[in-house]
Amino acid sequence: MNRRVFLLFLLCGLWLTGCGRLAARQAARTPAALSPGDVTRTLTHAGRERSYIVHVPPGYDPARATPVVLVFHGGGGYAENARTMTGFDAVADAEGFIVVYPNGTGRRSDRLLTWNGGRCCGYAMEQNVDDVGFVRALLADLEAIANVDARRIYATGMSNGAIMSYRLACELADVIAAIGPVAATQNLDACTPSRPVPVLHIHGDADKHAPYAGGVGAESLVGIPFEPVETTIEFWVGHNGCASTPQVTQNGSIRHTVYNGCQQDAAVELYTVVGSGHAWPGGQPGWKGGDVPTTELNASQVIWDFFAAHPHP
Repeated sequence: MNRRVFLLFLLCGLWLTGCGRLAARQAARTPAALSPGDVTRTLTHAGRERSYIVHVPPGYDPARATPVVLVFHGGGGYAENARTMTGFDAVADAEGFIVVYPNGTGRRSDRLLTWNGGRCCGYAMEQNVDDVGFVRALLADLEAIANVDARRIYATGMSNGAIMSYRLACELADVIAAIGPVAATQNLDACTPSRPVPVLHIHGDADKHAPYAGGVGAESLVGIPFEPVETTIEFWVGHNGCASTPQVTQNGSIRHTVYNGCQQDAAVELYTVVGSGHAWPGGQPGWKGGDVPTTELNASQVIWDFFAAHPHP
């Protein structure tokens, strides 16, 4: 009997030890949950160390699924630059979504970064960096520490960041609910989205970097021809099955063109900023000496309002 009792205690001890080790291993694999504020995350994708800034609003509740907006910096920029330029933190705090500012790649790790948007731009394009795969990896990393609403993941960006947003709509439509590109058009050889994708495009008609009418801009830093805004909008109107005749309104220098009747409620909207250059409306210049943004339109708020109305079907 004593031997049986001894064996029983021994088995229990071994079981408890194993459970303790398993719990320790699980705890080591479980990252700390996000809390309101800012944090910079790093991960390795395709052999490269990548990073992104996360801004979590004050009212964030980890028990509630929360929307996420990805904001891509322009060519030669970086995450903090996009944050300052767009002012998206304030909109996120007021509206209750998580905003993410990813860093592109370059010969330096912290400045002069670009995105591989297809035919543009710079280092990322030349090295054929897998930025679409990076976005998938980023979202997986974020979902491990935050309660992300999978139906409300959105992408926006300025210039090269706008081009990246379009590439995500073309190649990551299973994840990205809607996009809001600013100051650049779609620059891919082929775009085959898996579904209709809501698109809100904002562009100054006096842009000398990414010309409204297409071609190489008079002040272009990359020498790459851009598709005309009209061509990009026509593509998405056709792909989304929208009515070909839009509703057009004008308020001051802001001309708003809306295409309705789209499949799966995938609206297409265009804000043309008459007389404006290469800038984020309502924000700050993208660089020292950059074009001054109009104050007649708050692009970040307008983009969020569009996103909020268009969850993933």
